[in-house]
Amino acid sequence: MTVAAVLALYAVIAATVLPRLLTRAHWTERAPRLAIVLWQAACASVIGSLLLAAFAMAVPASVIGHGLAEFFVACAALLAHGAGVSATATGIALVVTGALIARLVHCAAVVLVRARSERRRHAEMLTLLGRHDGRLDAIVVDYDERLAYCLPGRHGRAVITTGALRNLTPEQAAAVLAHERAHLRGRHHLVLAGAEALARALPRVPLFEQSRVELARLVELLADDLAARRHPRVLIAAALVRLATGGVPAFALGAGGETALARVRRMLNPQAPLDRAQRVAGLLAVGSLLAGPAVVALAPGLGSFLVHHCHQFLGI
Repeated sequence: MTVAAVLALYAVIAATVLPRLLTRAHWTERAPRLAIVLWQAACASVIGSLLLAAFAMAVPASVIGHGLAEFFVACAALLAHGAGVSATATGIALVVTGALIARLVHCAAVVLVRARSERRRHAEMLTLLGRHDGRLDAIVVDYDERLAYCLPGRHGRAVITTGALRNLTPEQAAAVLAHERAHLRGRHHLVLAGAEALARALPRVPLFEQSRVELARLVELLADDLAARRHPRVLIAAALVRLATGGVPAFALGAGGETALARVRRMLNPQAPLDRAQRVAGLLAVGSLLAGPAVVALAPGLGSFLVHHCHQFLGI
């Protein structure tokens, strides 16, 4: 019960404190890929802690330490007799675990299916209204509004309007489309879908609400950086200025939007990337977030396992 309480308390504190710490971190703009992984690890840490807390409440540590075969037998005994844990508490823990998993799976399915359906309808529209430009390697749509975005999926494609092409130089258009192709290669739509699913599954949780906002910003920064490997940053900044007022479909990823002007400043005033020590520290933080709850949950079982087998070895 102590382990379950520790894990549950950690989940509550982490869900409240981590978003404040991560949003205040100024280094994220210097390493958006690492920042994305850190936000995902924070969310996974909270969800893992909740699931492990319920598991620890249902299954005593001593049960885990006696081998897998005995473990499953003991689980059956737990449901029938309690085995040192209240049968009511065991049942509640199992119901909570099942409900949480079902909620997460349901919300993820809703987000993915809805986005896929919307993308399919949009792809059908592009087939009718757009034309593929081999030189640009993109779909061009006759539309006066300045838009550039990508349509993710199995056959992902970059899309740009004639309005954007009239307002961009060929070099700027190439830089913008490199940004969109970076989204497609990185499957950034799945990153955003995961954040959306968590925010829907557990609404009003600060970590999940903030991660949805921050991940949407960070994938744009990452795509900018990837595009900047092949195109001058000044071209990307100029294109962002011209596309800043353009909107994109909710299920697509676009170069313009609300973050465009902030990204222009970032492109024109690049900061030094993180050094090796800072990157190692970030990776250690990711590892701690992912492994910490599992270590807390398994430590009592490991201790029970060692004690049990040491006693057998020593003939006690």
